[in-house]
Amino acid sequence: MRHRKAGYKLNRTSSHRQAMLRNLAASLFEHGQVVTTLPKAKAVQPFVEKVVTKAKRGDLHARRRVISMLGRDRLAFDWRYLPKDATEQERQSFETQTEIAEQYFELPPAEQTERNRYGELRKAPRLVRHIFENVAPRFADRQGGYTRIIKLGKHRLGDAAELVLIQFVGAEEGPEIGGRPSTRRRKADRRSAYFASIKDKVSAPGAAAAAPAEPAAAADSDSSGESAES
Repeated sequence: MRHRKAGYKLNRTSSHRQAMLRNLAASLFEHGQVVTTLPKAKAVQPFVEKVVTKAKRGDLHARRRVISMLGRDRLAFDWRYLPKDATEQERQSFETQTEIAEQYFELPPAEQTERNRYGELRKAPRLVRHIFENVAPRFADRQGGYTRIIKLGKHRLGDAAELVLIQFVGAEEGPEIGGRPSTRRRKADRRSAYFASIKDKVSAPGAAAAAPAEPAAAADSDSSGESAES
């Protein structure tokens, strides 16, 4: 029995689970949003919140604590490398990822990411520096709640696991992301449609009664004009 043992096990060993959460958090700090399963999103959300809270302090001790939580100060933004002979599909994918990530924080210049002739990553920005300089200042006036989880209404092929989108807050403008509306929203929509239909039925007879009144008023004005002329 797991009495008084909080946390998600995710059917993994402790070392495997820790490595997975660190990699998932690193991807979230790089891209601003990640599509994953609901249990993984709920497991990584408090981890990311704690990292951002420590990064907001900005001192050396907080930087060392963040490095310890992430395992190491890894190189990031390898996807920002765009070769000179890139295809049109690669350029389009690069622009799409850049446009999505720029909604959440400022990205380091693409020139800082370099690869050698074998395709290995030779130079790239540091993830911890990006967290302290670009991510944490964005939430300086916010006391927690830096991320949100959005249900996409989709399921993964194979095991039918529910897919969600975990992202940083602050980019809520634009179309709604969720695939299926909530039960409360469906009830509210049905209620609004019902009252709109009742309103149309009630206002229809009044409009019909007001229509014959206009010719009568016109006839009265014509008769008054004729009497005035006579």
